[in-house]
Order: sequence, then C-alpha cells, then structure tokens
Amino acid sequence: MARPLELRANALQCLLETDPVAKAAAVAAMAEAFLTGAVEVNCSGMPPVTGTIPGRPVKPDLVPPRLVGRRSMTTVEGRAMLVHALSHIEFNAVNLALDALWRFPGLPTEYYTDWLRVAKEEAIHFSMLTEHLQVLGFQYGDFPAHDSLWEMVERTREDVVARMALVPRTLEARGLDAIPPLRAKLAQAGDLAAAKILDRILEDEIGHVEIGNRWYRYLCDLQGLEPRATYDVLAARYRAPALKGPFNFEARRLAGFTEQELSGLV
Repeated sequence: MARPLELRANALQCLLETDPVAKAAAVAAMAEAFLTGAVEVNCSGMPPVTGTIPGRPVKPDLVPPRLVGRRSMTTVEGRAMLVHALSHIEFNAVNLALDALWRFPGLPTEYYTDWLRVAKEEAIHFSMLTEHLQVLGFQYGDFPAHDSLWEMVERTREDVVARMALVPRTLEARGLDAIPPLRAKLAQAGDLAAAKILDRILEDEIGHVEIGNRWYRYLCDLQGLEPRATYDVLAARYRAPALKGPFNFEARRLAGFTEQELSGLV
C-alpha cells in the first residue's frame, strides 16, 4: 500500500499497522524517505484516522502486570520471558513515538523530527529483541504482556504537555533505572548477546528521555507554566505511578533532568 508523502499522515499509517514486523519496516522506510526529501512535514491539521489506535497483533495476550509471570534467569524460558517483556515495551514505545508524532498539531518542525528519530530507534530495538527471542526458541506473542505504558499514552491523548511530562520523562525514564540491573542479570546468566542489546537500548533511551524533557520545558515556557509545580499537578491528575528507586542518576542527568529534580528523587 502506498504511504502518504506527509510525515504525520505517514506516521499515523505506521501506527495503525497491526503486524509488528511490517510496522518496524514501515517506520524504517518512513525515516529513510524523510531523509531523502520524499516526505515533508505539515505541522497543522489532523490526518484522518481510519482504523484502531494502536495497531497491534492478536498476541500477546494483555494481562495485569502481576499476572505476567516470574522470570527465572536460570532457564532459557525464563530469560526468554524477560526478553519478551522487553520486546513488548519496545513495541509500545514504537507506537507511543508514532502517536506523539501524528497526534499533536501546531508544534515546531523539530518536534516532529525528534519523534521520528525516536520511532526509528524504538523499531530497531524491537527488531533486535525479537530476533534474539527467536534465537532462544520463542516468538513475540508467545507469553502474556501488560500494557501500562500505552495506558498512559491513552490518558494523555488530549494534552501534549501531560504527554511529554508523563510518558518520556516519567515512564520511559524508569527504563533508565531498570536497564542496568536487568543487563547485569542477563550477563550473569551468560546471555551476553541480550546484555549487548540492552547497552544499545540504554544509550538510545537517554536521548529519548532528553527529547521529552526538552519539549516539556518548551511547552511549559510557551504556556507560562512552572515545570516542577506543573509536573506535580499532572502526575496527580493523570494518576502517574510513584517514582521508586534505585535511580540511575548518571543516565537521568545525561537525559536532561536538573539537579533540583534529581535531588527531589532522593
């Protein structure tokens, strides 16, 4: 099917795609088309929606987080369950980047190109993890998964300030804290290939959280809002999860959190 020649409309079509492999390939093609000048950005208006957001496969089954199951690093299946959970997070991350790209009109062109970068890198992460999952003898969809990340995307669909505050700089920032101990577990279990993938993901995710931080502060400045006080209001309004340590202060600092914000986590 021909893809639209406008970036936000193209992103919406990628978001509606239900096949994960096709979605990742479509995102890569969109990014390449933008680089070559074949796709332009229209910052105004809203592309029409002709399907269900987000497009996703029938599997995995979505369950509450407590029902996802325990992951023992002593077995191949246990490690596969962890890799599968990470794959699902990255699949949702592709969708959230595409949603941020198409949904909110009237922002600078750089906003849309930033989220194009995020979508492209999240699709690479998803592909790397699902390919490794196949090496372990499993497929994406073989285990249940939870949908907490997308739930916050859905809650903030009408408010770009809340979206920037509570998705990249809250939920995705939790990944900065979680990746190092998960990487250590996989490496200790002998899965060095998975550990290497997590190294790549952490490096990219620092940039993704920085994008969220930067556009959150831009929007607060634009609307005359004080960032820290506004964050507290939005976190309560949209029922954001409480932040719990340990925190990866080094990665959070690189991702643009201020020293005042970091001291508030202690």
